[in-house]
Amino acid sequence: MAGAKGDKEEKSGFQPSPRALGAAVLLMLALGVIVGSATNQIARNAGASTILVESPPPPAEEEPAPEPTSAAPEPETGGEEAAPVATPSAVPLEAPIVEEPIASEPEAPAAPIEEELPTGLPEVKHAFVIVLGPAGYEETFGETAASPFLKEELPAQGELLSNYYAVAGSEPANEIALLSGQGPTPATAAGCPTYGDVLPGTENPEGQVSGDGCVYPATTKTLMGQLSEAKLTWKAYREGAEGCPNPPPDATNPFLYFHGVLDSPECAATLVGLPQLATDLKAPADKFPALAYLSPAPETPADKFLELVVPQIKESLAYKDGGMIAITSSQAPQDVEAPDTSSCCVSPAFPNLPAPPAEAPATGPVKPTGGGGRVGLLLISPYIEPGTTSETYFNHFSLLATIEELFGLEKLGYAAEPAITGFDESIFNAGG
Repeated sequence: MAGAKGDKEEKSGFQPSPRALGAAVLLMLALGVIVGSATNQIARNAGASTILVESPPPPAEEEPAPEPTSAAPEPETGGEEAAPVATPSAVPLEAPIVEEPIASEPEAPAAPIEEELPTGLPEVKHAFVIVLGPAGYEETFGETAASPFLKEELPAQGELLSNYYAVAGSEPANEIALLSGQGPTPATAAGCPTYGDVLPGTENPEGQVSGDGCVYPATTKTLMGQLSEAKLTWKAYREGAEGCPNPPPDATNPFLYFHGVLDSPECAATLVGLPQLATDLKAPADKFPALAYLSPAPETPADKFLELVVPQIKESLAYKDGGMIAITSSQAPQDVEAPDTSSCCVSPAFPNLPAPPAEAPATGPVKPTGGGGRVGLLLISPYIEPGTTSETYFNHFSLLATIEELFGLEKLGYAAEPAITGFDESIFNAGG
């Protein structure tokens, strides 16, 4: 309307006064301020809308910009005026439109933690260890075996470890090694002719008790003590003897060479005669010892002893509930013209014995001296494939290490040597 009036006045030749012109200019300036404020608000809103549409959800909401304080109504802008508002200049140059989607991508999943591989050992709950008197591999299980039961029938029931060796040159030394991982002293290497304590009886960093004598201190760690600490039971069944005798025992009862057993109030209950085995085998499986150590009287032939005890064991509930029978000899005969003194796997320099004479380095796992000869070992178990043979090299320390692994115990003495390996899934080959 103001524009139309001005046209009419211009046609009539009317000239507005300077005062009227000033008022008109001021009115136009005020109108421009209102229009600019409104369009600036639209531009800001348009820029924020663009960021929200093109980007992922922002990390945090910003406070909305304050509304204009002017109470004047916003003018109509129309489509032509809105187009220039949504220009690139309305969006901040540093806005992370491209970078934010990359940062918001889900992180790659962490690599799974690799679980420890299983040991391959089955859940053996009852180990029956049968230690026969001196006999070499050939006369026990080999071609020269006189008994068909030893040569054919027994090996057909389990797995024969043909390269299994004794570790010392006397029965006491070998069975002490099997029960504790201790190397021989001069007295045990000689068969314990005198029943006396090992003195001074101190222990070196390798866990070996230093000195000479036959009876180890009560502080000496043994398989029996380990089982007791783990709340597991053990019992020794010996033909022809039982209890804790006084005067001194004969040299074939290795348990009486440890004060930890000899001085224990449980000694008489854990060292029993062979007839007790048949009674104990009738008990429920959870009442039978975790370790049963069996040995015949010196005068009893090995095949006759095994023909008696092996069937009894296999019929028992304890054997059927995770049983393992291990049959070996204490050593090869040493009181013959050409004794077998060979050793395998590792031949430590036993600290209580004189250093052995220098020899040519062995070309394989077997050394001609330093041990008690090749004796072999037969394993019978539900976890063993019957009629199989292993040619892997083992010794008495290996059997001790295996029993300790089966029951989750620390390896003692030379059983802890890195070169000593226990039986694994290649031996327990029936898969349970």
